[in-house]
Amino acid sequence: MSNKRTKGVTVVKPIVYGNIATLLPQKKIPDSDHTHKWTVSVRGLNNEDISYFVKKVTFKLHETYANPQRVVEHPPFELTETGWGEFELTMKLQFVPESGEKAVTLYHNLRLHPYEEDGSISTANKNKPVQSFQYDELVFTEPTEYLYQLFLQNPSAGLQPRSTPNNPYSVQAEVDEIRKIEEATKKVQEQLTIYKNKLEKTTKELDETKAELERVKK
Repeated sequence: MSNKRTKGVTVVKPIVYGNIATLLPQKKIPDSDHTHKWTVSVRGLNNEDISYFVKKVTFKLHETYANPQRVVEHPPFELTETGWGEFELTMKLQFVPESGEKAVTLYHNLRLHPYEEDGSISTANKNKPVQSFQYDELVFTEPTEYLYQLFLQNPSAGLQPRSTPNNPYSVQAEVDEIRKIEEATKKVQEQLTIYKNKLEKTTKELDETKAELERVKK
């Protein structure tokens, strides 16, 4: 198959990546301070198999892990580990050599704990699995004829437009998430204002008390 570019063609492949984490039973791992078991993954929308155009995925973990770079060459492209802390990890997608496409790196903040809207950790839901996934799109502009044929031979089964309400990664879902973030930010700002006013009041009272003590001494 020719590696010539397919002029005037753009192919968009939706992907979903992130992690799911569960709290480990106490003393599950002897002599370890790990508190959670987690799995990070990258896959197609609706669990579409992307291995026909993705050759391998390299997961780069925190440097404190033994062998922090883990290569997964077969689907499902996922990695399971245990740990106690949250950190940013990367997922480097390398495509089949015949595609002629450069590798793509994704960034994900590993999430272990359930959080309230104000950013605090939820103690009520600590025993429930925590999921943190995000939607993205791989855009192939004028793909090679070889890659284009792969896409034609492997259409996305059950692919939903992003605007449909049944798609958890729809535009409306993004709007709702932004609204929640804005509301949480507003609450934080309100709390900061309250604490600032309390601090100013306390400081003023201390200054007045100090001045009164100085007057008494004289």
